[in-house]
Order: sequence, then structure tokens, then C-alpha cells
Amino acid sequence: MTPDEAGAAAPVAAAPRRRAAGDPVKTLLHRHRELCERAVDPLEIAAGLEARGITDRTAARFRHRDVFSLAEELYARTPRGDGPAAPAAAGPRDARALRGLGLALLPGAAALAAVAAALPYAGALAAAATVAALARPSATGRTVRGRGSLAVHLAAAAAAGWAVHRHGTPLGAALALAAAPGHLAAAAFAARARSRLAASRALEDFASSARPLLLAACAAQTAAAAGAAALAGAPLAAAVPLAVLLFLARLLLCHGAPWPPVAAALALAAVPAAPAAPAAAAGLLALALSVLARASAHART
Repeated sequence: MTPDEAGAAAPVAAAPRRRAAGDPVKTLLHRHRELCERAVDPLEIAAGLEARGITDRTAARFRHRDVFSLAEELYARTPRGDGPAAPAAAGPRDARALRGLGLALLPGAAALAAVAAALPYAGALAAAATVAALARPSATGRTVRGRGSLAVHLAAAAAAGWAVHRHGTPLGAALALAAAPGHLAAAAFAARARSRLAASRALEDFASSARPLLLAACAAQTAAAAGAAALAGAPLAAAVPLAVLLFLARLLLCHGAPWPPVAAALALAAVPAAPAAPAAAAGLLALALSVLARASAHART
């Protein structure tokens, strides 16, 4: 090859390197390869990117209008095996959902049995069963472990135990009976939020649609708690705020929220003052409106 021919061929050989260097999505794909390979759909990637600080504004630097569009390209460009893995996981998720519902029904059943048997510590047993339901917040498989689990459970036990000590067995029964409706409300919220996430095209759009869903779930739990209190003969002013607080605690934990604010709110509810439980529930609701409006809170696990 003559020097002139070599010089003419050099730009052609260098062209692929220039294209790779000018491909920002490819760089992002390498940076988040594990997330992209593990995802079962583009929504999983969008949620993971948001959890890592990538917003719609950031996506614009990668020549995309929003995180969802960017996630779709990342999903399409990620090498995958021949067989989809998502259907195989459906069975275990269904089994976890049934186990979660069974655990949510246990506190009410235990409370009713203890009250019917006129056990001397029926209220305490009902409160303990209700607090134990926090150990497995939902069918998502996200649980709080280690010191976080201990702190949350101790704070929940203090709040529920103190309330039952002040107001008697009926309050413990009311809290236990409200656990199952709370589980159903949380499951309905998660399913509807996931559906809204699939239909959203921007993180802000999803956030604005997720917050009313959360408020509706809280309203449903408030109504269920009021019904449980009336059925058990417990004072509404004591039963409803505490039941809603426990509902929000479970909801936040099952969606991967950090445990310290949850434990702090539960500890506040144990303060021997009438406004403590409503204030703690209001604080957790404010946290939930922020955390559960993020796409990353609804990623499948």
C-alpha cells in the first residue's frame, strides 16, 4: 500500500471510534449495565435511573425528551437471552401475595379469638400481632432487616402498647382488625400506581398522578379503621390515627423507603399526649407523598 492509499484509509478506520465517542447513550449503558441487564421491562430501567439521580432534565443531555424514552432505548440496546424471564417470576410473586394477605388476616383473627376467649391480655396480644405484621410489609419482598427492623418494631410496639394500655382491649382489637383492609388498600395502591407508571411519559406526570392514588388509599384505610373501631367499641380518636400510622409505615417500608423516619414517627406516637399519633401520621403522610410519587418506589423486586 502506498503512503497516499494509507492516508486515505485512515479516516475510514477511525470513523467507528468517533461514532462511539459521540454516542452518550452507549456510555450510559456501560455505566448502568447491571441495571439494564436485570430489568424485565423499560419501566424497571426508568425507575432505577431515577433512583440514581437521573431526571427528565438529565435525559435531555442524552438526546431524549424524558427518562422513560431514555430507558426504552437502553432496554432495546441491552443484549439479552432468547427466553424472557418475567413470566417465570409471576408464580412466586403470586405466592408471596397470598402469604402477605394471610399474614394481614392473622392479627384480626388472633384478636377476635383472644377477645372471644376472654383472655386477660387480649389487648396486648392483639397489639403484638398487629406489630408483627410489619415484619413482612408486602408481597414485594422488601423487608427491613437488622437494626432497622429492630428499631421499627420496638417503636411500633411502644406506640401500640401504650395506646392499648390507655384505652383497653377494644383498641387492640380495632388495630388488629384494620390490618387486613390496610393490606388490601396497599396492594390496590401499588397495582394502580404501577399502571399509571406504565402510562406516564415523564417523571412529573407520574408524580402528579400517584399522589391522588395515595390519598385515596389513605382515605380507604381511614374508613376501614373507623369501621374496625366501631365494631370493636374503641374510641375513634385513638384508633384511627394509629391505624393510619401503621398503614403508612407498612406502605413506606414495602416500597423501599428509609426506615429511620418511619421509626421516628412510630416513636412519636408513643408520646403520652393526645396529638402525638395524629401528628406522627401527618408526618408520615407527608413523607409518603414525596417518596411514593417517585418511579423508583414502584420497581418490581
